[in-house]
Amino acid sequence: MQKVPMTVAGEKALREELEQLKKVDRPKVIKEIAIAREHGDLKENAEYHAAREQQGFIEGRIQDIEGKLSNVQVIDVTALPKTGKVLFGTTVKLIDVETDEEKQYQIVGEDEADVPNGKINAGSPIAQALLGKSEGDEVVVQVPSGEIEYEIDEVLYI
Repeated sequence: MQKVPMTVAGEKALREELEQLKKVDRPKVIKEIAIAREHGDLKENAEYHAAREQQGFIEGRIQDIEGKLSNVQVIDVTALPKTGKVLFGTTVKLIDVETDEEKQYQIVGEDEADVPNGKINAGSPIAQALLGKSEGDEVVVQVPSGEIEYEIDEVLYI
């Protein structure tokens, strides 16, 4: 099984979600199923079918999270040597060479990606272009509308 890279914060969030699913959501949906069963005929019982569907989603998500956590490789970027090199977990300040517009991204695992909040998946084209590069390097990123050239202004290990 392949290791799943994750930041410290990403692993913590996944463990919290797992606890919520197991201790709150699962018992709640089990109660809902029991109540819906008491209403009689299950064939035409929408509450029962909705609760069963929700139970299936919860159980699937629990399995998914447990699988990822069993293969997780937590990377604590604050413990890495600060070499100015772009690595998994680092936050990168970029300058668009054409427009001088500044952008900042943290390179994270698939489950942590949240583009509107500046967290990009390590497998994304921009992250792939940045990984292994250093402060001062220029990188060309292929985007649907063409190419964007960035200068790596700063690499933060936070």
